[in-house]
Amino acid sequence: MNGIPVSDVHAYLTGLQSRIVQALEQAGGEPLRTDTWTRAEGGGGISRLIEGGQLLERGGVLFSHVHGNQLPPSASAHRPELAGRSWQAMGVSLVLHPRNPYIPTTHMNVRMFVAAARPGHDENDVFWFGGGLDLTPYYAYEDDARHFHRTCRDALDPHGPDYYSRYKRWCDEYFYLKHRQEMRGVGGIFFDDLNEPGFDASYALLRSVGDAFLPAYLPLVQRHRDTPYGQAQRDFQAYRRGRYVEFNLVFDRGTLFGLQSGGRTESILLSMPPMAQWRYDWHPAPGTPEAALNGFLQPRDWV
Repeated sequence: MNGIPVSDVHAYLTGLQSRIVQALEQAGGEPLRTDTWTRAEGGGGISRLIEGGQLLERGGVLFSHVHGNQLPPSASAHRPELAGRSWQAMGVSLVLHPRNPYIPTTHMNVRMFVAAARPGHDENDVFWFGGGLDLTPYYAYEDDARHFHRTCRDALDPHGPDYYSRYKRWCDEYFYLKHRQEMRGVGGIFFDDLNEPGFDASYALLRSVGDAFLPAYLPLVQRHRDTPYGQAQRDFQAYRRGRYVEFNLVFDRGTLFGLQSGGRTESILLSMPPMAQWRYDWHPAPGTPEAALNGFLQPRDWV
């Protein structure tokens, strides 16, 4: 593919999946099951997942490498000149829904996309990278948000002084529920269409983002895993999880791409929480920790 080292990216991503799974198994003391799958049009993946765990009520760390003959609409909408090309995509995507409401939910994704040159056309293969990591707390802990964002900043700073501020703002704008006029969480970093610095620099940035996940998130797990909680906290967690579902099904480009490209439904929807609630026009009582979350979920300079 015009010298694009697809096998190198494949090796990094499968290694990243293994490292994250090993750390989660060690933290939770429970194994993640393995589900290997193939896709009829081409490619497949490895899903590592847990449901009903003591630490993770649901969690999935997914690797996929899929390809097809024609770009799906979600991939070509912003690049009409690439319509009709064959393609391949690979990435690691994870969503962790802890049982304890004081531990935030988190999401991370790193991916590469290649649109192949068409035979007989004067064109080259086109690559781009995307990804990011973000945090969705149920209770307002400033130290958690600051630690998460500092880790994201430190991962990006070696690549250029403006990457963190750009990708932080992109994340704030992307993970926004327009119909609710509220943030999904406290953000993190998000990027897409990265190819301008060239392959080597773009790939190095992708690796920095993937490698930042464990140091960004695991300290928060250790900090809150033994915090006592009751049914009231679980009910609020389920209510806020409803917002997560709304975003993933209405706005998330990864979900739309997976469904439009004939992806594996079980893997695509593994990001959904195991339980969620919707209450008609419900608002937490003023002055409660639950009410404090509304003011917390606002774009701000965490570092």
